[in-house]
Amino acid sequence: MALSASIVTFLNSFYSSYQVQKQQLQAETLKSQSAYAAKLASATDLFLQSTQQQLAYSAKIIAKNFDNKAIFNQEAERLKRQTDSFNSTVVVLANGVVKGISPKSLQLAGKKLQSDGALQALSFKEPMISEPYISAANNLIIFISHPLFATDGRYLGYVGGSIYLKHANILHDLLQVHFHKDGSYLYVVDKSRRLLYHPDTSRIGEQVYNNAVIEAVLKYKSGTKQLINSHNVVMLAGYASLKAAPWGIITQRSLEATLEPLDGLMINVLYRTLPIGLATLLFIWLLARLIAHPLRDLAQTANALDNPNAPQRLKIIKSWYFESSELRKAMLKGVGVFQNQIGVLRQEAQTDPLTGLHNRRSLDGFLEQLTTTETSFAVLAIDIDFFKRVNDEYGHDIGDLVLQSLAKIILDVTRSTDFVTRTGGEEFNVISPNATASSAYVLAERLRIQVSETYIDPVGYINVSVGIAGWPLKQLSIDDIFKLADQALYKAKRTGRNRSILDSQYQDAEIKKPD
Repeated sequence: MALSASIVTFLNSFYSSYQVQKQQLQAETLKSQSAYAAKLASATDLFLQSTQQQLAYSAKIIAKNFDNKAIFNQEAERLKRQTDSFNSTVVVLANGVVKGISPKSLQLAGKKLQSDGALQALSFKEPMISEPYISAANNLIIFISHPLFATDGRYLGYVGGSIYLKHANILHDLLQVHFHKDGSYLYVVDKSRRLLYHPDTSRIGEQVYNNAVIEAVLKYKSGTKQLINSHNVVMLAGYASLKAAPWGIITQRSLEATLEPLDGLMINVLYRTLPIGLATLLFIWLLARLIAHPLRDLAQTANALDNPNAPQRLKIIKSWYFESSELRKAMLKGVGVFQNQIGVLRQEAQTDPLTGLHNRRSLDGFLEQLTTTETSFAVLAIDIDFFKRVNDEYGHDIGDLVLQSLAKIILDVTRSTDFVTRTGGEEFNVISPNATASSAYVLAERLRIQVSETYIDPVGYINVSVGIAGWPLKQLSIDDIFKLADQALYKAKRTGRNRSILDSQYQDAEIKKPD
């Protein structure tokens, strides 16, 4: 037993340590991914706001010098080269014709644009960030634009910049700079669930469905989640939404990569603790054997206490430590002491420790006596009304005090021949031998009224509901009688509580309920 307990304790400690470390690693990783996503969302927001500010500034310059035809290409070139925010820039008139473009190699000058982003910019006439689409130059892009207005409010066109999603650009650089080297990676989605950025560039432009994290981030939520990705790998993800565009950033790391250091750590711990663990087990085995020797001798002697030589055999046993010596002294006090202790234990086994009333085991014995002698009896099923409120408002210690007070009231009201039990929680039973239906009802009402009129500090007044049934009744079993009493109790609960209900099959024609 000592060896088994030691091994189990060692294994349990090792397993518990592993689980605790695992949970901490997962929690820390989720927290890190959430902070990582929030940081990137903030940085991307700043980038998009910066591009819109650049376009707004250029729009003012172009609108102010609209009659200067050279201004279109000058501003397009400046926007393209000043910060590298865009892969290409364009100035378009209100009729959709390109008047300025950079780089010129796109060969779109003088042409009328029909792409989704161009049509949206002409239609909205306000600052906008488009959804991804295929451009006139056959690139998958997002288009950021700002309208041009004359001083009299007349719409002149727009200035815009394109970000090529599958080409190198400042947005890619921004996201890749923060790429973690611990197995974490990130991707960006728009409101159409289309990937705007992904480490695997072949997936950019792909639409992703049935992903709980994407669904959450597109509802402008931020947080963490454990999920299974499209490759059936368990991932720990953090996500955050942008403010400048309806995009979401998701960062994630595989659970396997997260726990990989822990596996190595636990193996290292096992190797280091195994030698001392084996030495400890050997020591326990030797010590347990030494301790068990006098106990084994005492046990063998205990099997022959009726032998006249038993006292002499007890005296020669070498009880070298205090406990075995005291045990030997106790055995020498005789079988009478043991029998007395057994009686006390039997009494405790049949008593509810909180209230001092009989318990279920004692009740079963009493019912067996009544049925054996064919003595009729009534069953009162008693339950405190709204007892949960007492525990919730005052705590379980006060709840226990209420239960003890109720037990005392029941004992005061019932006869000495009645058998009072607590069967669990706030439920009590009274078995009243030789009681009729009417006398049982009178007893229940006397008990109910006494409870309702007794002040219990600090709770105040409580109420009970009582269900009544009796035996024998149409040759029903004891279990059936208790079920009938419980049903009557439930009826009392359903019809308002603080009342006594007599089972309909146990009605006594003589009973007259008080007003």
